[in-house]
Amino acid sequence: MNCYEHTIVVRQDLQKKSLDGIKTKYQSIIEKNEGRLVKFEEWGLLNLSAPIKRNRKGYYLHYKFEGSGKIVGELERNERIDDQLLRFMTVKYKKFDLEKNFFVKK
Repeated sequence: MNCYEHTIVVRQDLQKKSLDGIKTKYQSIIEKNEGRLVKFEEWGLLNLSAPIKRNRKGYYLHYKFEGSGKIVGELERNERIDDQLLRFMTVKYKKFDLEKNFFVKK
């Protein structure tokens, strides 16, 4: 099993109901394709370094999961179609770092 971290940046003007729908949609894609969700983090509303599609802020969602490469292909195929997303990125790791939380307020 491969280890992946997947980050999604969602438009800032979405309602809570739509945001919850996006969370469950991509979580279910991971689980339907025989993947295992290890950790899910909501990093919240953060400033973008440059405007993307006239948005200056974005809501960040971060998934850590284990699975095959076909899960990544299925995630990215669905994300290209979804107009509520600004950006997405997937990174493959050899081993997860589950102890560090970079966006926790101290």
